[in-house]
Amino acid sequence: MAVDRIDRAIISELAIDSRLSIRTIAERVHISRTAAHKRVHNLVANGVIRGFAAQIDRKAIGLNVTAIVIVKAGSEPWPELAAALAQLPYVESVLAVSGDIDFVLTVSAPDHAQLSEVIMRQIHEMPGIVSTQSHVVLDARDGTAPGVTRDDWHESQG
Repeated sequence: MAVDRIDRAIISELAIDSRLSIRTIAERVHISRTAAHKRVHNLVANGVIRGFAAQIDRKAIGLNVTAIVIVKAGSEPWPELAAALAQLPYVESVLAVSGDIDFVLTVSAPDHAQLSEVIMRQIHEMPGIVSTQSHVVLDARDGTAPGVTRDDWHESQG
């Protein structure tokens, strides 16, 4: 499916607030409600939009510390290892990456003790894991919503 400028604007609006009504989307991207409905339906049907989710404030639900965990794996098949890592408690995301490392994980836990438990006892000691390196997140900021290119954003600003 080809995604044009209007589709990207719709994706951006939904990335910011997935609860927007079709009417609001239509108003914000300057198209009719019928066109907005059809475009959102097509984006979902073609797998461009995979779902609608709430953005959760980790601290509000007791996840007070987050770390980025760099993982080096051995010779085990990476799909199985990635799936096992993703099933661990507090592991939010598992990214398979190229280069000198194999995976980058985002792990959030209630406190440093539980974060350490997950990293040192569950991830680091998992069969197939060669080494881990952890980086505690001190601050996080959202970037540009998916769908908006830098040029699109600059054009909309003026």
